[in-house]
Amino acid sequence: MKVLVINCGSSSLKYQVLDMTDETLLAKGLVERIGMDGSVINHTKTGQDKIVTEVPMKDHKDAIAQVLAAVQDKNHGVVKNMDEIGAVGHRVVHAGEMYAESVLITESVIQALEDCIELAPLHNPPNLLGIAACKELMPKIPMVAVFDTAFHQTMPPQSYLYALPYEYYEKYRVRRYGFHGTSHKYVAQKAAQMMSVNINDLKLITCHLGNGASVTAIKHGRVVDTSMGFTPLEGLVMGTRSGDLDPAIVNYIKEKEGLTDSQVNDVLNKKSGVLGISGVSSDFRDLETAVNDGNERAALALRIFAQKVRFYIGAYIAEMNGVDAIIFTAGVGENDISMREIICTDLGNLGIKLDPIKNKVRGHETKISTDDSKVQLLLIPTNEELMIARDTYSIARKNAR
Repeated sequence: MKVLVINCGSSSLKYQVLDMTDETLLAKGLVERIGMDGSVINHTKTGQDKIVTEVPMKDHKDAIAQVLAAVQDKNHGVVKNMDEIGAVGHRVVHAGEMYAESVLITESVIQALEDCIELAPLHNPPNLLGIAACKELMPKIPMVAVFDTAFHQTMPPQSYLYALPYEYYEKYRVRRYGFHGTSHKYVAQKAAQMMSVNINDLKLITCHLGNGASVTAIKHGRVVDTSMGFTPLEGLVMGTRSGDLDPAIVNYIKEKEGLTDSQVNDVLNKKSGVLGISGVSSDFRDLETAVNDGNERAALALRIFAQKVRFYIGAYIAEMNGVDAIIFTAGVGENDISMREIICTDLGNLGIKLDPIKNKVRGHETKISTDDSKVQLLLIPTNEELMIARDTYSIARKNAR
């Protein structure tokens, strides 16, 4: 079965086509500037050069239509017609407490996702637009929703509840949800394979470190805690997000600066993090360049980021009463050699020893701990699209029986 994976943003769309008989990537692409001037589709068939086509796309339906045309193109397509596509998997950011696993999309599922819009106002609407467009253009092909939040639904109440009046949870669903779940799930399963141990026998800490970043504690295959919360703003210091913050600071800055609610939210989400500390950039590569040029604030931003990752690693080791492996993934986790080294420095008393030679690698699945380290350190490139395709393939097959 061939599976089409769709990941819709507000003005962009990423896609992949995979052959699930052997999980081969057949093609991938990116549609940009949907609903704007200069909209373009970047399409790459595996083994060929990227094809860039500028074409007007007024909405997500137009964008999906261009994707379908690209994957069926005689020269750089991967299917003769859409009958070869057995299912479509959609990345959906938020399912609230509705779903703890991926599901076949039905009208009731769509209604549930609409009910969760207030929890993810920037993400769920474009996700729903992508689903609607696919259903209209491919009405006979089964659709599956794969949720960022689902993997974290195994957290116990003591991990997901905030110390607020309980009625706010009952009335408004205010709780920790966690995000990046598809990535954490993928690398946790891959870690178990690399270690040749059943995931149900492992205690793992997965570090998804990128411009958005989160750390998750996985005990015996189930998430017991994660750093992101009600929104992706909580937790680690990130590229532009503040991470954990004394809530009193929000009103204090708001009053001092004369900001509106929208403006202070913009500060916390788009002007803080390592960008806010350094004043240089949210890109860790730019920060390292600045550090090499003697920029002390850039160096401070990197130290603060690393300290926060270490803080969560230590907390989760205590919460799980130990850890078997720590996994680094996503843009920074996979590629930033020096950041991994900074994070792992001075963790020897916890049985964590980074091998500086093995650590000199980028984007390659490998073990980077010393042979005598009690805790394995693993570098595992994430593959959220493959995880989405796996869930989609499994659910579509069950539905076809």
